[in-house]
Amino acid sequence: MRTLLCGAACSALICLVATPVLIPFLRKLKFGQNIREEGPSWHQKKSGTPTMGGITMILAVLIATLLFAYLPQKANAEILIILAAAFLFGVIGFVDDFIKVVMKRNLGLSAKQKFSAQLLVSVISTVALNYMGYLNGEIIIPFLETTVDIGLFVIPFIVFVQLAMVNSVNLTDGLDGLATSVTLIVSIFLTVVAFLMKETAIAVFMGALSGACVAFLVFNAHPAKVFMGDTGSLFLGGAVACAAVALKLPLILIIIGGVYLIETLSVIIQVTSFKLTGKRVFKMSPIHHHFEMCGYKETKIVLLFSTATLILCAVAFLGILKIVL
Repeated sequence: MRTLLCGAACSALICLVATPVLIPFLRKLKFGQNIREEGPSWHQKKSGTPTMGGITMILAVLIATLLFAYLPQKANAEILIILAAAFLFGVIGFVDDFIKVVMKRNLGLSAKQKFSAQLLVSVISTVALNYMGYLNGEIIIPFLETTVDIGLFVIPFIVFVQLAMVNSVNLTDGLDGLATSVTLIVSIFLTVVAFLMKETAIAVFMGALSGACVAFLVFNAHPAKVFMGDTGSLFLGGAVACAAVALKLPLILIIIGGVYLIETLSVIIQVTSFKLTGKRVFKMSPIHHHFEMCGYKETKIVLLFSTATLILCAVAFLGILKIVL
C-alpha cells in the first residue's frame, strides 16, 4: 500500500511541477490549439490555448511507475511492455499534435496514417505479452464469476480492445477536463482492482495514472489553461486498455468505459444516419457536443459524465467482487 501511495503521490507531484513550467514554454513556441470550425461556435475562444499538455502526464507516469513498481520490486517485463505500449500511443498522439499546431495541418495525421501506427503498436505489444507468457487465452467474464479460454483468438481481440480504447478516449477529449475526469475515475477503479488481485506493479501503474490525472485537472478543468491534446488522450487510452488486459479484464472496459463507448457510438450513429438518410440523430457529435447544443454548460456535462462513470465502476466492481476477493 505504501508503494502504491508513494507512486501516486510522486506522479501527481511531477505533473503539478512540470505542467506550469510547460505551459509558458508551449505558448512561446506557439503550440496553441486550433479549434475546428465544425465544433460549437463558442469554442473558438479557446483557440490558442496551449496543447500537448499530455507530455507531463506521460513523464509523470513513466517516472513514478519505474521508480515504485519496476526498480525496487524487480518486477517482470510485463510492466515494461505495458509502459512501452502506452508511451508509444502517446508518441503517435504527439506526432499528430505536432502536425496540427506546428505544420498548421488542422486534421493532423491522416486517418490511415494514425490507424496504421496504432495498429502496429497494438499488434507488437499484444504479441510481446503473449510470447512472454503474460497473455494467455483466459478472460474474466464479469458477473459470471468465471473465466473463458479463447486461445489464440485473444491476440486479435486484445488488438481490437486497444484500438477501440485509445480512439474512444480521444473522442471523449472534447471539453475542458472531461477525458481527464472520466479517466481518473476509471484508473482509480483499476488501481483498487489490481491491488486486491495482488498485481502490485499494475496497481502502482494505475495509481500513478490516477495521480497524474488529479494534478493535470488543476490546469485542465474549466476554463482550461492547457489541453492534453492527442498526446495525452492516446496515452490515457493505451494505459487503461493495457492495464485491463494485464488483469485479464478487457470486458470490464465495456462497463467502466461506458462514457467512452457512448461517445464513440454517437459518432458512428451520426455518420451512418447522415450517409443513409441525410439526417442527423444528434445536434452535434460526439454526444458531449449534443449536450452543449442543448444548453448544458461544460462543467455540468463533465459532472454528469463523471457521475455516470462512477456509477458504472460501482456496478462493475459488483460484477467481479468474488473474483478479486
